[in-house]
Amino acid sequence: PARYFDTKTTEPISFFLTGLEELLSWQPNSNDDFNVSAVPLAKRQPPLLSRRPRTLVCHDMRGGYLEDRFIQGSATRNPYVFYHWRYIDIFVYFSHHTVTIPPVVWTNAAHRNSVPVLGTFITEWTDGEKLCEAFLAGGEEVYGAVAEQLARIAQHYRFDGWLVNIENTLSAAAVRNLPLFLRDLTARVHSAVPGGLVIWYDSVLMDGTLKWQNELNDENRMFFDACDGLFTNYNWKEEQLERTQRLAGPRQNDVYVGVDVFARGDVIGGGFDTVKSLRLIRQYGLSAAIFAPGWVYEHLGKENFLQNENRFWGSLAQYLPTHSICTLPLTTSFCLGMGTSTFLDGKDEDSGPWYDLSAQDIQPLYPEHQGTLSTSCCLQDAWCGGSSLQLQGTIPPGEERVAVRLFSLQMPAPPKLFLNLLYKLEGPQPDDFTVALEVTTWDSGICFEGNPTSLPEPNGRYHPRFLPAPPPSLAKLLAACHRGSHGWTSRCYELELQDCSLRDLSVIVSRQQPSPQETSFTCLLGEVRVLDSASVGASPPQVHSVTASQLWWQ
Repeated sequence: PARYFDTKTTEPISFFLTGLEELLSWQPNSNDDFNVSAVPLAKRQPPLLSRRPRTLVCHDMRGGYLEDRFIQGSATRNPYVFYHWRYIDIFVYFSHHTVTIPPVVWTNAAHRNSVPVLGTFITEWTDGEKLCEAFLAGGEEVYGAVAEQLARIAQHYRFDGWLVNIENTLSAAAVRNLPLFLRDLTARVHSAVPGGLVIWYDSVLMDGTLKWQNELNDENRMFFDACDGLFTNYNWKEEQLERTQRLAGPRQNDVYVGVDVFARGDVIGGGFDTVKSLRLIRQYGLSAAIFAPGWVYEHLGKENFLQNENRFWGSLAQYLPTHSICTLPLTTSFCLGMGTSTFLDGKDEDSGPWYDLSAQDIQPLYPEHQGTLSTSCCLQDAWCGGSSLQLQGTIPPGEERVAVRLFSLQMPAPPKLFLNLLYKLEGPQPDDFTVALEVTTWDSGICFEGNPTSLPEPNGRYHPRFLPAPPPSLAKLLAACHRGSHGWTSRCYELELQDCSLRDLSVIVSRQQPSPQETSFTCLLGEVRVLDSASVGASPPQVHSVTASQLWWQ
């Protein structure tokens, strides 16, 4: 069927639903198995609903369902990817179809990086009025059926909820039922999807007129009260932030103030001035909804996209609270889910462009220190997948090392950690440098390395012990410790801790000899693994009852 499979290639594709009839008649069937997310939402610290401002990204690009609709990837050159997951809390996939089911590749990539994904339920123009009249004015039975279907769809495809966007006027009967519908939808999503969310877009008012308020006020508050949050329109002024903060009270983090990166209309700042809007929003302790950050790709072009993307998110980083990884194992090759080649064990196995966000790895922080350090993605060389992480910087005169924070962690340290690092030093004198991992722990008087007779490290910095070869129990898994190949160096480490809590994982680049001059370095990171040695020895569960269907021999 054309809804589920591309008519030209027969490959499975992601899809949307149009109109009330398609929504109400939707049932899961065997053709849509490919659309079910295979990656559970990874845990994070602090949890999403902690008392701190959040960041929502609303992805709206040329109508949606572009190359990202190909569930098993495509040979797309210079595709759009998003990878600053550590800096955001919620990802919304937006299009103008009635029911936007997020393409499963986005859900997989976001979930792997602890970010929930919302689809969009939208009605607009005169068709939207008719649709709303049909399901809202019809009473509890009809709007209950719509709410039930939306909750079932999110549960079946394993994404995390809905942005609801009613952009048309409503009759008195329809608007009377709207808060009841929102309340019902929110309750059903909460019960069907763990951690599920329903967010309302600032559009119609309590009297049914379509009039964007750019704030939370008494005209739209009953919709905010009926669900998990409000996403405001973009043309606000500072006094509206002040009023919103006052009215939201303890729920100020549930108001996502809209920022259009394309800067349409009368806005404080978009593009590379988005930071002006964000700074103001944070002054009032409110959450932010960054709309269409694909501006970087669409407006500045595909050629220097990765460079421009790092510049854009780097400019906002100070106003984006990050979230930490809180489970092991942590393993990543830094792959973006795209490439100009496919690498395996450092070797270019297959030249040619590819794009598959489901193959995107856990993404690190992307720290920038003006002038001394930059972190970027390198497509020209990788250990595994399509890209590696490139660290470029200088070690200042008189100093011996520079630390690059890759991941923030927040979890109890197991008694024994194994760590594995694959790297490649580039530049004229790679032998002038050494590269190693550093683990920091949260301050605690009871945290020790090794045995209780050793003293706690000042400021909780630990340098794991280098292992020339992996211990026998891990030999098979970490065969890589023996081999770097194609210019890559592999290092294994071990760290024993007692009563500690992990805080950061960093890479340390040091010079071999102290020097009065500053020294520049370029280092590619190909893979990092942090494993709890106790759980690694256990055998993985056996897979049973594998079936194959719909085979196509070519």
